[in-house]
Amino acid sequence: MRCKPHAIAIAAAAALLSNVASAQDAGLPSFAFSGFGTVGVVQTDTDLAEYGIAGQPEGATKTADAGVDSKVGVQGTVTFNPMFSATAQLLSKRNWEAKWTPELEWGFVKARINDTFTARVGRMGTPYFMVSDFRNVGFANTWIRPPLEVYNQVPVPTFDGADLLISHAFGDVNVNAQLFGGSSKAKLPGGVVVKAKNLFGIAVTGEIGPLTVRASHSQTKLDVDSRRLDGLLAGLRTVGASGLADEMSVDGKGATFSGVGASLDWNNIIASIEYTKRRTETYLADTTGWSALAGYRIGTFTPYVQYANLRQDSKTSVGSPTPSPALNAGANALYADVGQASTALGVRWDAYKNIAIKAQYDRVETHNGGNGQFINPKPGFGADAVNVFAVAIDFVW
Repeated sequence: MRCKPHAIAIAAAAALLSNVASAQDAGLPSFAFSGFGTVGVVQTDTDLAEYGIAGQPEGATKTADAGVDSKVGVQGTVTFNPMFSATAQLLSKRNWEAKWTPELEWGFVKARINDTFTARVGRMGTPYFMVSDFRNVGFANTWIRPPLEVYNQVPVPTFDGADLLISHAFGDVNVNAQLFGGSSKAKLPGGVVVKAKNLFGIAVTGEIGPLTVRASHSQTKLDVDSRRLDGLLAGLRTVGASGLADEMSVDGKGATFSGVGASLDWNNIIASIEYTKRRTETYLADTTGWSALAGYRIGTFTPYVQYANLRQDSKTSVGSPTPSPALNAGANALYADVGQASTALGVRWDAYKNIAIKAQYDRVETHNGGNGQFINPKPGFGADAVNVFAVAIDFVW
């Protein structure tokens, strides 16, 4: 396979869209359906913490876990005429309650104004990252999962609002821009609800031959609904630490996220690099994440290596600001270092035209003895590196 990853996904869907033109010629709406999924198993060499993706309440330990990477999605599009269409996508994966209830990932109406401008209204994927549009489609990516050091920084995968897509060619360079705005919400473990209001931003992608370059920036106002946080802030104010409570409060505080990246798909060589920054006016850590991947196709096999790093740029503790040990412990837990670094070795086997089988090994080291991106840590975690083993089968139809 020598197509770019996003071209693979598009080609798979195109096989199901072959009847669109004939239906439109008859003046009737046309329908197209496609789907994708991953069946994966993950295991680590520790029981002191669990390895999972942001938003999951549990993950893998020395006991193999099939819920970290597994998912299934279905997508349908109805095309009314050359200008108007509507798309819906349902996705089932382990959610914040450790359930697999299907949720509406996409649901929008699209108006193709002309060859340059397209407008959409509804629910869409947040375009923060290099592979935002197909981050859930494992078959379209070399790795088993996007590097947590980059993609865990924003656990809100969708937004409700509108966007304007602009496409234009400047000689051999194809440029696509996305202006977007709206609001988003994500439910996290422990009954926490993160809301992003007044969200707006821009993402620009340029393609020339085998090279793709992308940059994005967005800003928003955050709200967090959390009984634990509300109780902690009330306790801090009771003991006279109102300044710290105001600093930690999330309600109405600003946040920005910026990213830049590039990918190369040339002959048998594939490579990508991505660099991101998160900034907030709250206790939520300011972070810098980056990742780099390189691989080489040998027939139907693609061995690859990847390195990723997440650095916390803001403080990692507040010391002992109050006479209450419990309140101090609660505040320091929220400020604890989330940084980590991972080195991954993997191989992808394109076993069939719509099936890929992958194996990946990650060695993960948390920063400063912190918990990094691990879930449910126990006392003593953070001193040693964690080895993570995973296999997965990706498919599209």
